[in-house]
Amino acid sequence: MAWYDEAVFYHIYPLGLTGAPKTNSYEEPQHRLNILLPWISHIKEIGCNALYIGPLFESVGHGYETTDYKKLDSRLGTNEDLTAFVEECHRQGIRVILDGVFNHTGRDFFAFQDIKKNRENSSYKDWYLNVNFWGNNEYNDGFSYENWGGYDLLAKLNQNNPAVKDYICGVIRFWASEFKIDGIRLDAADVLDFGYMHALRQTASEIGPEFWLMGEVIHGDYTRWVNEGTLHSVTNYHLHKALYSGHNEHNYFEIAHTVRRLYDMGGSRPDGLKLYNFVDNHDVERIYTKLNNKAHFVPVHILLYTLPGVPSIYYGSEFGIEGKKERYSDASLRPALDLEDYKNALADNECTRLIRALGKVRQKVKALSYGDYKELVLTNRQYGFARNYNGETVVIAVNNDDNQASMSLPVGAAGAYMDVLSGEKVNVSDGRINITVPANSGGIWVPADSDGENSQDKPEEEVFVCRAGETSVEPEAPLAGKAVREQSEPEPLESGKEQPPSDKEKSEEQQVTAASRQPAKPEADTERKHTSREKKSCEEMTIEELQQAILDRMAMNGPVTDRMRQDVMENVYHDSLINWIKSFR
Repeated sequence: MAWYDEAVFYHIYPLGLTGAPKTNSYEEPQHRLNILLPWISHIKEIGCNALYIGPLFESVGHGYETTDYKKLDSRLGTNEDLTAFVEECHRQGIRVILDGVFNHTGRDFFAFQDIKKNRENSSYKDWYLNVNFWGNNEYNDGFSYENWGGYDLLAKLNQNNPAVKDYICGVIRFWASEFKIDGIRLDAADVLDFGYMHALRQTASEIGPEFWLMGEVIHGDYTRWVNEGTLHSVTNYHLHKALYSGHNEHNYFEIAHTVRRLYDMGGSRPDGLKLYNFVDNHDVERIYTKLNNKAHFVPVHILLYTLPGVPSIYYGSEFGIEGKKERYSDASLRPALDLEDYKNALADNECTRLIRALGKVRQKVKALSYGDYKELVLTNRQYGFARNYNGETVVIAVNNDDNQASMSLPVGAAGAYMDVLSGEKVNVSDGRINITVPANSGGIWVPADSDGENSQDKPEEEVFVCRAGETSVEPEAPLAGKAVREQSEPEPLESGKEQPPSDKEKSEEQQVTAASRQPAKPEADTERKHTSREKKSCEEMTIEELQQAILDRMAMNGPVTDRMRQDVMENVYHDSLINWIKSFR
């Protein structure tokens, strides 16, 4: 068991949170990183024990066009500031991982500047991909090179060059020695060369057996990256998408299908594939903005903290803030916040109280970190599953409907169970617990008479009453979004059975269920186009051809929803699309 097995992450984009200028003037350091020192106590208070922070090092603008890997960005301060910051995190029991931008550099990086100066005579001309001194670029340098994402601002490193590998591995050793960090998140890991990643993993293992490598991967078979030779974990974009769309569309089948597929991908073992789970980050819209019904903030986060994987909260989302993605800027996703503005959040903000409660529960209930996964009940609007560890069963149930729902869930052992989010107790009858889950809510049921850390003798503040319609995100904003409708007591849902929909809901239920269960056959013209495209290699295809090829493969595996199609069309990165299509088996 390593520290990351029980991690609950907090994610900070420091240039945004501290309000740093958008462009680096490379002047005297401004000690903005010290603004984040009070946030460390806040991070701990809401139940997080690990921090992912970055990018941090000298860069031109948004942080991902690195100028100097060994110097804290002047807009944030000095290396001494970063050392002190990590020390304070460790003092308060919080592990720290930094952003490693090792796929590309900025144009102000020393190797690129040497090429500009010495051209063909530069000893660094092979540090970048496809440098061509007969070409040109948008900056009129008199040579061309392979960029990342279509931006000449980002020059793509030649990861097969031993000198580049040695340099970047040296950077990792420097960070570990200088700042005493606990791991690295690899930016754009889905387009990194696998031999390059093997070298990074070997370096991490040399630093220490628990030095964690997590990679940014959007799509594909995650086991290609998560294994003994490359990375410990990757970003779980599959679950991210399912969590918000599964609630927006009242379709728990999508979430459960995603969980089953990922769990099977890891060999159906709790330690097989520990992915980095999130509902928002610095690149995607805030979860509070994405949800059609703001009351779904509750069940979404209960699932985030209880499904297999490592949960993460993006700074500010514990307050329920909004953030809509703009076409040409991510600034709205990366705002400056003053912690003083949220000093009463634990008393006044139900989003914050929920996140703290879930963080504390996650740290107390070991089955949520180490337990296996077993689906118990599944309908479009109700979902129940169990996590089993060391002979103890923890049951999780969520409800995305505006009405309460009764469920009958198998637990096997006799005794009593308690919902640690509400404090309610229920006795086991014939190996089952019969519970009622409020509208747009959920519960985490643990054995109430255990002697271990799941004992009912918990401090009062660790029991959080999670009731949609009775709480609010802010005093003027009802969490449930609308009042709970009066209804007669529903019949309990039993394992494997669906709750019959009302007449009003039958059409919607039938459509969603059909979409979830009926595989779609590709049309004849789609098959012909697919055959034609396969005459080309992936590398020869255009972005449009790769996008269509991915959609064709998806259609062969089942229905392609509008959201799936949008995810494909929004990916305009050639390398990422190649990796995506190669991930299909």
